[in-house]
Amino acid sequence: MYEIFEKLLKEHGVTAYRVAKETGVTTATLTSWKQGKYTPKPEKMQKIADYFGVSLTYLMTGKEETEKEPKLKPKDQKDIKEILANTEQLLKQDGLMFDGDPASPEAIESILSAMQIGMEMAKKKNKEKYTPKKYKKD
Repeated sequence: MYEIFEKLLKEHGVTAYRVAKETGVTTATLTSWKQGKYTPKPEKMQKIADYFGVSLTYLMTGKEETEKEPKLKPKDQKDIKEILANTEQLLKQDGLMFDGDPASPEAIESILSAMQIGMEMAKKKNKEKYTPKKYKKD
């Protein structure tokens, strides 16, 4: 994903620092993202996508959404939030370790962000698969 961000930086002739200042996303977040240590929360990714005038899907995958791409309904979003809330409770319990060290809040946040993105993509794919006529690509 960061490669797409770098491509957008070059196309628009801006620096990551400028994007950080104008979107409110910290430079530390962008640096951690570049290093592969962290995936920004969807809200932050949306701010970056809005800054460049691209869709969130494009920022994450490099592909534009088609008009017939399935959209998540409020119920889908609610289901995802409930799953993430339950998972967050599990992740914040004492004893979660990475390489022998306790999980940092940033690591937990990164796991939850990746899970949210994955669940959203999976729900969309399932909509395509199980209602193929509705989302048929021409």
